[in-house]
Amino acid sequence: MAGLSLCLLVASGLLAWSLTRDDTYVAPAPHAARASVEPTLAVTTLAELETAVRDGDRDAARELAPGDDADAGDRLAALVANAQALHVVDFSLRYVDDDGAPSSDGAWSAAVDATWRFRGFDTVSARAEISAQLVDDGDRVALTGFGGDDRVSPVWLSGPVEVRRTSSTLVLVAGSAADADRYAARARAAVPVVRKVLPGWRRGLVVEVPASARALEQALGADPGDYDQIAAVTTSADGSTAPDAPVHVFANPEVFGSLRHTGAQVVMSHEATHVAAGAWDSRTPLWLLEGFADYVALRDVDLPVDRSAAQIIAAVRKSGPPRTLPDAAAFGTRTPKLGATYESAWLACRLIAQRYGEPALVAFYRAVDGGQPVGAALQAEAGVSVAQLTAQWRTLLAGLAR
Repeated sequence: MAGLSLCLLVASGLLAWSLTRDDTYVAPAPHAARASVEPTLAVTTLAELETAVRDGDRDAARELAPGDDADAGDRLAALVANAQALHVVDFSLRYVDDDGAPSSDGAWSAAVDATWRFRGFDTVSARAEISAQLVDDGDRVALTGFGGDDRVSPVWLSGPVEVRRTSSTLVLVAGSAADADRYAARARAAVPVVRKVLPGWRRGLVVEVPASARALEQALGADPGDYDQIAAVTTSADGSTAPDAPVHVFANPEVFGSLRHTGAQVVMSHEATHVAAGAWDSRTPLWLLEGFADYVALRDVDLPVDRSAAQIIAAVRKSGPPRTLPDAAAFGTRTPKLGATYESAWLACRLIAQRYGEPALVAFYRAVDGGQPVGAALQAEAGVSVAQLTAQWRTLLAGLAR
């Protein structure tokens, strides 16, 4: 009703104006957005955000949003709060280029080189090209947030996060406090699991949990659907392939969140093993890389093998044991029998540990990770050839499927 009254008042005013003036009424032209972007003003805004983050000044960050956009102000204030909780250092934003002229409302996006590091956990800074969402706001360029387009969208820069920190774990969750507590508990429990097998690992574990599977894809710069089957993945924090990039665990809340307690813990311990072993950029064959991580994660879990290997057992009953250890193609994220592939790799590594000793498995893994050929490393550390191991593995699978 108020809106209708306003419309009637405006219409009445125009009628009265036309009856008392002789000249023709001409409606005023709407405010036009700039025809081109203002990179210099954008650089200033980004520099002011850097300062706000460094100073922990949420109010200063909020003032960088458009005056009529309270939501944007909240996002920028939350970004500063995130940085404080995560102990972000080495934060910088360098304007690179715009993505085109402003839209009719003055909004535009730009490519920005961002760097950041979580003090106490990352030894080097992450570096990524991200998207900044900007808007012409009178005599300045305002900022509404980061993310979108086809660029990496770091979780802590995309919205509010809950943070949980211990001396050995750092967990950030774009979700509720209860969600953060659950993920943090899994991370804390994973550390001693890994250190039982890899006692030399002392670097902390960082776990990032985006708000959704789509947000996970955006955080990693992945294609839609790449992680639909994946509960978690260990990779660089900035989506790069730089060998010295910080490495974090990223959880898919839509899959991880559906797991029961034991399954969720196995997944977290598996990914923590990848962090400890430096697996994210390793050239180790995937059957050994993934099988070793599952060996560590399942080592002390009280589950019968017919449950922990149920999918590969069912596949063997239907088609017989595979002729060879699984290749890289079998680990494709869209592969329908991915679960069975992981289980078969775990059984191969478990077989090595049971027959030739856990130290032999660890030494074999490290040798291959260090560049030795699989056959030579297996013979040196376990005294068996790949052909012999494969035969033993096939016999094991056939026996489990009886």
